Amino acid sequence: MLQRIRKWALWAMGILMALGEGCSQHYPVNALLKRYDPRSGYRIMAGERIADSESVLLFLTFSGGGTRAAAMAYGVLEELAQTEIEWKGVRRPLLDQVAMISSVSGGSFTAAYYGLFGRRVFQDFESRFLKGNIQKDLYRQTLDLGNWPRLWSSHFGRSDLAAEYYHRNIFEGATFGDLMLRHGPWILINATDITTGGIFSFTQEYFDLICSDLSSFSVGRAVAASSAVPLLLSPITLYNFAGSCDSPDPPWMEGALQSSEGSKQKSHLALHFRSYRDAEKKPFIHLMDGGLSDNLGLRAILDQIIVRGGIGPFLESLGAEKVQRIAFVVVNAEKEPEADPSFQEKNLSSPSIMRAVARIPIVRYNLETIDRLRASFREWEKEIRSHRRARFPEGQGESSSADGPEPFPEIRFDLVEVDFNALRDDRERQFFHKLPTSFSLNPQWVDRVKEVGRRILRESPAYQRLLRDLRPGVSTIRDHTGG
Repeated sequence: MLQRIRKWALWAMGILMALGEGCSQHYPVNALLKRYDPRSGYRIMAGERIADSESVLLFLTFSGGGTRAAAMAYGVLEELAQTEIEWKGVRRPLLDQVAMISSVSGGSFTAAYYGLFGRRVFQDFESRFLKGNIQKDLYRQTLDLGNWPRLWSSHFGRSDLAAEYYHRNIFEGATFGDLMLRHGPWILINATDITTGGIFSFTQEYFDLICSDLSSFSVGRAVAASSAVPLLLSPITLYNFAGSCDSPDPPWMEGALQSSEGSKQKSHLALHFRSYRDAEKKPFIHLMDGGLSDNLGLRAILDQIIVRGGIGPFLESLGAEKVQRIAFVVVNAEKEPEADPSFQEKNLSSPSIMRAVARIPIVRYNLETIDRLRASFREWEKEIRSHRRARFPEGQGESSSADGPEPFPEIRFDLVEVDFNALRDDRERQFFHKLPTSFSLNPQWVDRVKEVGRRILRESPAYQRLLRDLRPGVSTIRDHTGG
């Protein structure tokens, strides 16, 4: 009996000592920016990232929705990899024309993996993430006694534990410095600043505001912030070092704050940016699921266009000022509510109310964002014509032929929506809408989501029209597994 008491006493003492050590445990601190350089870091600028910047550009957005959203985004990448276009006698996969992928939550896993490893995504992303039980692995991490001291600390949460797991087991320890060295599309991983409700994109432009260096920041940690579902996970926290470096306020920000006649969207974005410039008032930045501010991942691209002064300068920053066609492919894995409160007379439970209330702003926000994009197309077409005239006063492009300089052709925009609502069969549509948004999905369901993502894209009238216009030829590639 005495021996058993001693054993329990030693066990209790070990636990107390571990918990005491937990007070000193801390999440990784983002690095201080030693010197501001507008030409360095993971920031959007021209480079060899698009196969042909004169024909067509694709901007992809991957929504939230757990493994289901990641699988749907993967299916879209597969379809684009197997679709070949021909432009000026050169054949290439349409996937090579993707200039940017903007993502939130579950979609950020697919976007980040493709950004880091390119076509290797078609070789091992399924086994590493889509068909793995990530949720179970994270649960085991939480139950591991070795992690309890850190989780007991007020400076380390469940999302920090998830970030470590993603960093090691999914993204192979990669940082944004590694992502910068890739020549694939620009990847916008987006989270939500829970104090302002605004989007926080993991680009050096955002990190300039807080005098921090994104290059050494873990991609897995950024994805953890983008997918940190409230209540289930904790925020990912950044330190604000604003004022400790020589990074200036963005030039557009001052004008947007001073002008009373400018765009309300631009002034609102300027206020959001300015909130980061005072480290005394905002010493920490707490980030959670990007779907809270925009579940489509589309507004981050629209914000990038605003801060660069419009669509013309934005395309110029990508080295694509002569592009003739731009398509936005919006991949939306939105989930239907589990139960419709309309069928209940009274006494709705608190969880039912919370689910219903949480879904209302997401659905309305998604619709407003799509409408905003559609309305922007006509304005952008006029803006690009004006921008090109200003840059080339004679209305001529830089390219030449035997007959002299060639004028720039008109630019066209397309919106391709990949959404479960496009499915005509009611039972099939309901099946996909009701799949869980967890990070664990039956492997057979993963295959079905991938296939339906490809099918919805392939059968989209807007996508078919785009392919018809990209003549003289469209064909299909069978083997897409090259590295």
